[in-house]
Amino acid sequence: MHLIQQILFIISSIAAIYIFTKKVTEMRRNIMLGRAEDLSDHKSERWKNMALLALGQKKMFKRPLPALLHLAVYAGFIIINIEILEIFLDGAFGMHRLFVPVIGPDLYSFLIGFFEILASMVLIACVIFLIRRNILKVKRFNMKELNGWPREDANIILITEVILMSLFLTMNSADLALQSHNAEHYTHTATFWITGNFAGMFSGLSDGTLMAIERGCWWLHILGVFFFLNYLPYSKHFHVILAFPNAYYSKLIPQGEIKNMPEIQNEVLYMMEPDKAPATSAETEQKRFGAKDVMDLSWKNLLDAYSCTECGRCTAVCPANLTGKKLSPRKIMMDTRDRLEEVGKNINLNKEFKDDGKSLLKDYITIEELRACTTCQACVEACPVTIDPISIIMQLRRNLVMEESNAPQEWNMMFGNIENNMAPWKFSPDDRDAWVNS
Repeated sequence: MHLIQQILFIISSIAAIYIFTKKVTEMRRNIMLGRAEDLSDHKSERWKNMALLALGQKKMFKRPLPALLHLAVYAGFIIINIEILEIFLDGAFGMHRLFVPVIGPDLYSFLIGFFEILASMVLIACVIFLIRRNILKVKRFNMKELNGWPREDANIILITEVILMSLFLTMNSADLALQSHNAEHYTHTATFWITGNFAGMFSGLSDGTLMAIERGCWWLHILGVFFFLNYLPYSKHFHVILAFPNAYYSKLIPQGEIKNMPEIQNEVLYMMEPDKAPATSAETEQKRFGAKDVMDLSWKNLLDAYSCTECGRCTAVCPANLTGKKLSPRKIMMDTRDRLEEVGKNINLNKEFKDDGKSLLKDYITIEELRACTTCQACVEACPVTIDPISIIMQLRRNLVMEESNAPQEWNMMFGNIENNMAPWKFSPDDRDAWVNS
């Protein structure tokens, strides 16, 4: 019987790891569809950002209570994986509580007790998050861009966490009861901090019933972990992994500083000094000005899109959204990710991207949304992992203006004044100081 369980576990593990690896490889390919961007500078500062923003969750603590609840879930997710390692090894080698003889029953029970406290904190925090989303209906969790799948996705993850933690605690309670019965194969440990208080509820059950409960919870727990692992890449909650590289590669230049476009400089340079223009057609072929589709964005923009957890902190502080305009920075990131996933499916089907007649600009993100942005940087400042929706907005705007000449009349007047007068005002440079004489 143990051999059959061991074989089934190994097959399940291989299948889960293969499916996860395949999807993550596709996501990496999708991200690398973006334009090249060199973010290899200032490594020490980048490691510091990753430690503070992703690991330390520095920005989360601007709102202490949600931050503490999130920290409980996050710490539980990270640390309880040590217990998952033991469960995995037990299943692979047909053992039970493999680490007990290695570290001793007292230290082992201390660690499991600590994990149980974390599991209880995760369980409580997830229940509170479910209440905030579905009963209290916190505004940023109930905006229209979350209708349908995004809202269901959040609930699925929270409910899955509650189930996994409940299975873990129930498994330990049944295990302690079996230890008290001196059941075969159940290694003796000291009592556990949380489940030690509930093991007595199980002691009146027969060994067969207790084993069914313990084994059932064990299998449901590990299969739930495998499900969770393979659900993550299809969910916004993949940010638990991508938050680390995203924080590492976050922008180091001051907020609001816009990157210059060498392509535009070169256009003017070659016009004024044709002898400096490259000789070959390959060198003179221009990239698209700005961005029309996800392939025109940088790989960091696309990593941002996959890293977004849809928490809505960006939209909650966006002045355009607060005044009733259609712009939602969260929706910008969700739309970018949705379009990128659609492009990825196109490549999977055709082995290369085949034009589908769609683009990120207009088909996903409207001109009205783009023009509503004031580029105030509030969304970037609010994001816990410094996702930058404004970078995407600015590149889409550039494409509208520079390739379609699509801009509001007020902008066109300003552009004309800058071109003719070298300033946004309709005054000749020679008359600019005339006000002094009035």
